[in-house]
Amino acid sequence: QVQLVESGGGLVQPGGSLRLSCVASGSIFSLSTMSWYRQAPGKQRELVAMITSGGTRNYADFVKGRFTISRDNAKNTVYLQMNSLKPEDTAVYLCKQTFRNVYWGQGTQVTVSS
Repeated sequence: QVQLVESGGGLVQPGGSLRLSCVASGSIFSLSTMSWYRQAPGKQRELVAMITSGGTRNYADFVKGRFTISRDNAKNTVYLQMNSLKPEDTAVYLCKQTFRNVYWGQGTQVTVSS
């Protein structure tokens, strides 16, 4: 059973930066597509960024040029570097692992406010 644990969220001022981490258990991490989603109160969950097992990255238009997704297969970890944060980036950020099945983490809260 895969478990995903996110960390790195918190309160940051507009224009600031945060780096989120998601550590996965199990042995399929390097074969998996890893994604970051976010969900704000009253809104649907939306894809932020994804990275395939081969390293191909895709981003939602609203984060292009500000966020960077990366992975370290040796550490079973996927990262989301978030720069130039805006109040509208406030949400719970969740990690998803996809390989034959889909696994979700519990999420980490990101609040962008002055």
